[in-house]
Amino acid sequence: MYSPFQLAKKYLHYYFTASNGKGHGTHSPFVFNFITNVLNDKKKYACYDTIEAIRQQLKKDTTVIEVEDFGAGSTVITSNKRVVKAIANSSLKSTKYARLLFRMVKYYPSENILELGTSFGITTAYLANGNATAKVYTCEGAQQIAAIAQHNFDKLGIENITLVKGDFAQTLPNIFAAVNQFDFAFVDGNHRKEPTLQYFHQLLAQSSNKVILIFDDIHWSSEMEAAWSVIQADLAVTLTIDLFFIGIVCINNDIKLKQHFVIRY
Repeated sequence: MYSPFQLAKKYLHYYFTASNGKGHGTHSPFVFNFITNVLNDKKKYACYDTIEAIRQQLKKDTTVIEVEDFGAGSTVITSNKRVVKAIANSSLKSTKYARLLFRMVKYYPSENILELGTSFGITTAYLANGNATAKVYTCEGAQQIAAIAQHNFDKLGIENITLVKGDFAQTLPNIFAAVNQFDFAFVDGNHRKEPTLQYFHQLLAQSSNKVILIFDDIHWSSEMEAAWSVIQADLAVTLTIDLFFIGIVCINNDIKLKQHFVIRY
């Protein structure tokens, strides 16, 4: 992982060199619509407050749990015994980006959605609320974290989520065997190059002809930046959007010219 200083330096470079996120002068119809109807959608949706109330409870929860870590691990928490509020404060996707994922699912039609890395289910809840008719499959390796996530789904009354527990290497083949195609995926389960690229290629094989893949923390480390570069260069990818903290990948037969955008958000 990059140091806080290195990350801040990279973010400042991104902030001052990215397009302004207003859509002016954008020649891609897809990106113009994304900026106008998704990125800059300021509406306050009904689920926002109820999901954020769960987040606030988690950030105050002093329960100690045992955590199996199958990914790159946390640089903040090193023990397998962890306090819920410490995980919530260091690992949950921010409100800003979780709500962006909600708006993306709401705007772009999806039947099947995959999330790699449930954590306590905050982002999952946003994905599921974005389209109540979609089926959301979410994977979490740590058993006690997954149990808390399921409890949160029950409290929120969300019924279109299937929570799959266990190591992704063992659970993903079963999911892919059961679900023929995914239209949307959020990858936040392993911040290393090779696993990220493995997930990317697995998703390519299971994707519809209009799929959106979101990769978390693409500038988190040199490994993640290398993975992002490989994904951008892949022949199947028609368009990418770099929002610094997440990378958006579009594979869409309607987009004829391969394009890459860096947009301030």
